[in-house]
Amino acid sequence: MAVYAIGDIQGCYRELQHLLDFLHFEPTQDRLWFAGDLVNRGPNSLETLRFVRGLGDAALTVLGNHDLHLLAAADDPARIKKRDTLHPILDAHDRDELLKWLRQQPLLHHDTQLGFTLVHAGLPPQWDLAQAQTCAQEVESVLRSDTHADYFAHMYGDEPNIWSDDLHGWARLRFITNCLTRLRYCDSDGRMALALKGAPGSQPAGLQPWFTLPHRRSRELKILFGHWSTLGLRDDPGIYPLDSGCIWGGQLTALRLDTNPRWLRVPCAGIRTPRDT
Repeated sequence: MAVYAIGDIQGCYRELQHLLDFLHFEPTQDRLWFAGDLVNRGPNSLETLRFVRGLGDAALTVLGNHDLHLLAAADDPARIKKRDTLHPILDAHDRDELLKWLRQQPLLHHDTQLGFTLVHAGLPPQWDLAQAQTCAQEVESVLRSDTHADYFAHMYGDEPNIWSDDLHGWARLRFITNCLTRLRYCDSDGRMALALKGAPGSQPAGLQPWFTLPHRRSRELKILFGHWSTLGLRDDPGIYPLDSGCIWGGQLTALRLDTNPRWLRVPCAGIRTPRDT
């Protein structure tokens, strides 16, 4: 059985099928881990969502910021942005089944046998694996409950931007959500700078990629993540970035996990340009 982790698809269904053909993926034998952001910006979010859901036990996905935005937009269409490509899902005959399935997906997946941890964006320096799992489960439980609409009403925003064990209520859940689905840069204390999207070297002084903090409590983990299309290739120990900018004309990336990690990529034509962000 082959196990592959795959980066952000964002509705690029054709490219996903090209990658799976390249991998000779066999759903009765192989397994896929998706790093989140299955939907939005690309042209075929509905087809992508249906396909991944239809894989059943052959696939798992963590939630990304665009996946959560879809769920929030379904709750309140006023949240839809000009460049979102979510209407085909929201207008689909099976939308309720798709959205219910999406709300059941985790924000973090850890496999003890393979030794990999999958999130969409990152972890703050104060969290070890146990803390990260506990925090992810707090948000997951609300998403799966009857109070998920209240969560979406409080989900958006950049504050609080630093972890404290004293955080509670919606502020705590918002911080957890932002870490797991939006984090790229932070300062040495773990204070997040969520607006920054550029490649390392473009950030203001005092900020650095979250995974470079020397006192990060998750530094012993092997972490798979997406979300950061401008990050490029890295050789940081235990760090495996999967988002290679498919939507922007880069590549769609898979990393084989069940053997010595092996990168596999297919080129993407590009559907958006950076000015479309």
